[in-house]
Amino acid sequence: MRGTRGVIVGDVVDWSSLPGRLVVLSGASGSGKSTLVRRLLGRPDLRLAVSVSATTREPRAGEVHGRDYTFLSPEAFEAGRDDLLESAEVHGFSYGTPAAPVRRALGEGTCVILVIDVQGGMQVRAKVPSALLVFVQVPSLDELERRLRDRGTDDEPTILRRLANARRELELSESYDVHVVNDDLDRCVDELAGVLVLAGCGRGNEA
Repeated sequence: MRGTRGVIVGDVVDWSSLPGRLVVLSGASGSGKSTLVRRLLGRPDLRLAVSVSATTREPRAGEVHGRDYTFLSPEAFEAGRDDLLESAEVHGFSYGTPAAPVRRALGEGTCVILVIDVQGGMQVRAKVPSALLVFVQVPSLDELERRLRDRGTDDEPTILRRLANARRELELSESYDVHVVNDDLDRCVDELAGVLVLAGCGRGNEA
């Protein structure tokens, strides 16, 4: 059958036929991914939306269903697992990216950005070969440790775990298409915006 400006044959989606571009943004905790995405969403020259992940954990204070996460029961999560672009188990809870809303947005010509880890990025690449994978680096691991400590939100074991994860993700990120160093926020936002425009996510790229 034919979806919104995209072709679905059986269970196989021709993602490259959709006018929007799928973008994966990964980077260590403390690399500034969330701040970069907020800045990119505010740029009038980009057609960009952020995918909302699904999770089985309970909402935290201030989190809103459908805005921060789609909060599901374990049963509902499992029922929809076949339509996930990627998934992971973290601290006993399930997380994943539902494919259907991503397909809808891409079919409307909007580029969709997934803020996920490198392992999730590899799952997305396997299902959507046309996805653009972008990795956000910090100037050094010493700088990353400083940022994590300055946040004041993590205890020592958590900081050490995040640093270990950062080293592992940096090694795995060699297969990503684009690497940017977030050593200056304004410059990094401009660089990422330029990458997205070249990827077809600019306002002047509408069909």
